[in-house]
Amino acid sequence: VQLQASGGGLVQPGGSLRLSCATSGSSLGYSSLIAWFRQARGKEREGVSCFTRSAGSTFYTDSVRGRFTTSRDNAKNTVYLQMNSLKPEDTAVYFCAARSVRVPGRSCLNSVFYDYWGQGTQVTVSS
Repeated sequence: VQLQASGGGLVQPGGSLRLSCATSGSSLGYSSLIAWFRQARGKEREGVSCFTRSAGSTFYTDSVRGRFTTSRDNAKNTVYLQMNSLKPEDTAVYFCAARSVRVPGRSCLNSVFYDYWGQGTQVTVSS
């Protein structure tokens, strides 16, 4: 499985960006897990959102809930992260990741579970 993240850039506080994660190679099945992570300079990688199609649930880290939304276009094998009301503290490199089999609940926000990673895209929120 290959993952390609894109859509990052420079945006002012309060602005919006939409990140895309295109998947290719072996298809990810119904129980597959897709997640977005981010890593700010000098900080550990943080889970932003994760979901499985089979579970029908999406989990978000507390700091982005209500501002970020994850969606999936199965026909295009692409996952999106819509980021609204961006704050300077959202500045980070954003990664998408995948796993073939789901894990329970919010544990999907833990990076240790993921087998496949995209290369990351920089998001900078600054005036």
